[in-house]
Order: sequence, then structure tokens, then C-alpha cells
Amino acid sequence: MKKMLEYIKSVRSEWFKIVWPSRDSVVHATIMILVFSGLAALFFFVVDSGLNALVNWIFE
Repeated sequence: MKKMLEYIKSVRSEWFKIVWPSRDSVVHATIMILVFSGLAALFFFVVDSGLNALVNWIFE
């Protein structure tokens, strides 16, 4: 029981040490993730379309 109480106290003390990001940094990070995900999707779409056209040209 004593170890469990010590554990809970240490978790609580660590909880107050957390530095949460500001709203602005979360918004900026989200926008960056969306932009780079869109760019990656566009890149893979172009590569896939090019390879598909190449394969169709070779085998038809």
C-alpha cells in the first residue's frame, strides 16, 4: 500500500511539471502536418500515375 501511495505522489508531482504547448503552436503544427500530408499525397499520386502510364505503354 505504501508503494502505491508513493507511486501516486510521484505521478502527481510529475504531472505538474508538464509544459503544455500554446494554442498557436498547436495550430501551426496542425497546419504544417496537413500541408505536408497533402504534398506527400500529391507526390505519390503523380508517381503512381506515371508508373501506371509507363506500364500500360510497355504492355499494350
